[in-house]
Amino acid sequence: MGSSIILVLLAVICGVSGQLVLKLGMAQIGRIGVEALAQPLPIVWRVLSSPLVIGGLACYALGAVFWLTVLSRVPLSLAYPMLALTYVAIPLLAWLLLGESVSGLRWVGIGVICAGVLLVARS
Repeated sequence: MGSSIILVLLAVICGVSGQLVLKLGMAQIGRIGVEALAQPLPIVWRVLSSPLVIGGLACYALGAVFWLTVLSRVPLSLAYPMLALTYVAIPLLAWLLLGESVSGLRWVGIGVICAGVLLVARS
């Protein structure tokens, strides 16, 4: 079971890393407005040719490999709630690394999520 928990954590780390890198890539590209829908190909090209977006997607792909390995070993009802750790890590890292604002109520919710993940892990 210990190696499966490590694989879950690796899947979470890859997912969180992917989100952060995708956010950085899209920040470089800029806001995509309604006008982009009129001619979607240029924006699609900009997005898919961004090294940061490609890197973020690669993180997701690696995370999927870890996750598929987890699914081959652990009941889904135990493994899936562990992915809730992303709801903790992403706001924390967005606050620390990207300078995003996280409200007090959101921190309380994150604490509730942590308690739930611990309960599921111990069951």
